[in-house]
Amino acid sequence: MQGMQASHVQTQFSLFKRILSSLIGLILVLDGAYLISLKKIHFGTVLPVLIGMMLLCYAIFYTWIQSYLKQHTRLDWLWKFGWGVFWLWCISLLIFFTYIHFSTQQQNTVTNNAKVVIVLGSGIENGQPSPTLAKRLDTAAAYALAHPQSYFIVSGGPAFAEQLTEAQVMSNYLQQRYAIAASHIILETQSTSTALNLKNSQPLLHTLGTDKTQPIIIVTSDFHTPRAAAIAKRQGYTQFSMLSATTPLYTRYNAWLREYFAYISGWLLNEY
Repeated sequence: MQGMQASHVQTQFSLFKRILSSLIGLILVLDGAYLISLKKIHFGTVLPVLIGMMLLCYAIFYTWIQSYLKQHTRLDWLWKFGWGVFWLWCISLLIFFTYIHFSTQQQNTVTNNAKVVIVLGSGIENGQPSPTLAKRLDTAAAYALAHPQSYFIVSGGPAFAEQLTEAQVMSNYLQQRYAIAASHIILETQSTSTALNLKNSQPLLHTLGTDKTQPIIIVTSDFHTPRAAAIAKRQGYTQFSMLSATTPLYTRYNAWLREYFAYISGWLLNEY
């Protein structure tokens, strides 16, 4: 009797795992595929598709996998070890997401009237700022309306399959939407990362009669603020204030996932 009950519980648990894997896998695949269709092709969109496909295959071939593993005990151990590593990674990702979530709840702390506002790039789509980048530019423009004497450094280099550099697109957006004079916008057109955004902006600060030790505003997305601030400190920016823009909901968690790996690569590259 007890054996039958145990077998029934095991069957129900197996069914639960298959259903849960199918649901999570389908959500991840559809989410990533939708964003990739919008030309948002990066680790934060591709990885969910790969994980989703893995979970769907696990659910579909669950019975065959379990039968095969029973016949190969060494592979069964390796299989369990792999799942253990995967769950540890998921826990680390959850901790990181919690950290980012509470970081984005903090209010902007702009306390100085900076002469220069550095706007960090975040991708362009069909010659226009991506929704995430548009939010950054809108936030920077709002500061400019209250401080019309300020200058902008818009930072972003060549973009894949685009004719204009990211910086040029950013400049066009500020001029056309907010009527900000071109003479108040300096273009940094070579960078392809946050570290380069801030590094390549330093010579441009000198052309504006200031430097990285003077009051500066750095504008970026809310989730990106902690890492960007750490990189700025490492590069010797001493009186900067971070001004954060909200991130569109439909791409928010994919951006957080991408930021997770950016933190790791930045640590490995000694960027902060």
